[in-house]
Amino acid sequence: MTASASPALAGTGPSDGPRLTSLAHGGGCGCKIAPGVLQGLLATLPGQIMPPELIVDASTADDAAVYRLNDDQALVATTDFFMPIVDDPFDFGRIAATNALSDIYAMGGRPILALAIVGMPIDILPPDAIRCVLEGGQSASAAVGVPVAGGHSIDSREPIYGLVALGLVHPDRVLRNSSARPGDLLVLGKPLGIGVYSAALKKGVLGKEAYGRMIDSTTRLNTPGVDLVALDGVHAVTDVTGFGLLGHLLEICRGVGLSAEIRFADLPFFPDTLDLARAGHTTGASTRNWASYGAEVCLPTGWADEESDLRRKLMTDPQTSGGLLVACATRQVEEVLAVFRRHGHEDVRIIGRLADGPAEVRVA
Repeated sequence: MTASASPALAGTGPSDGPRLTSLAHGGGCGCKIAPGVLQGLLATLPGQIMPPELIVDASTADDAAVYRLNDDQALVATTDFFMPIVDDPFDFGRIAATNALSDIYAMGGRPILALAIVGMPIDILPPDAIRCVLEGGQSASAAVGVPVAGGHSIDSREPIYGLVALGLVHPDRVLRNSSARPGDLLVLGKPLGIGVYSAALKKGVLGKEAYGRMIDSTTRLNTPGVDLVALDGVHAVTDVTGFGLLGHLLEICRGVGLSAEIRFADLPFFPDTLDLARAGHTTGASTRNWASYGAEVCLPTGWADEESDLRRKLMTDPQTSGGLLVACATRQVEEVLAVFRRHGHEDVRIIGRLADGPAEVRVA
């Protein structure tokens, strides 16, 4: 199946089966366990013996693990899967695959192989709908020459799809989330607001144009990561997904003990995001995100009204297949922006900078 064969951009799903989003209690990266809960779970695990070849592990909450194979190659390994964020099964597959491959790109790697993770309510979803999910995932992977070479499937109560993704990177060129420097500018590759859009879609109030923007963003691969490794002024990279902009920016801050300074007015949002949020189309994940890390965020003293609460929800809005967040030297920021634009990311923006100080985010 090709992209043109998928249902129209109304996001209504197949006519002979239930809406995908009606079968899931959450959707996309908003399904993630809240960061505070996850930290508590991981903190109780016993320590492991880490081999010296393991360059990046889970200790800095980076996007993928990296294992040195030899002097010229390191293996980048990740897995990512979730429940439907849209009703179109083909689009669901494309979004989930794009999101999984993003973790490879965020480490500066080039994906080489993927395995599918599939959980479907076999007695509820028509076989054609499930097949479309798989074809969507294969389509997104094939666009960058990555075969989905196998995987594992189960009969589950809620539809789940994603990938195990493997890639290669030079061991000396790994992009981490824990190596930013004071004075670095912060560059964001995609607009924010996917969680708000998905909430509006689930309630049937997201228009065709907005749905089109949502699909365009969530299926646009974060391929700039492959070229960012060549720029010595690029010091740290992550992608913005389920913990929202503030959550993933805090991971960069914690990794090196720096403060981030951003201005809300400089943040790129999809059109109508604030209006949709005002109408109540926000996610429970944004509230959980703030509860997990809000103590590490300094908001302006004048932010105390209902509008300020909406701004906070937008900055904690869970992003599915979100953009790369880059910390880079001022001298090289124009080259970084050019890399994004060359890869079709025209919405790339400078959103702030890093400075000496405690590991927190200060919003102006």
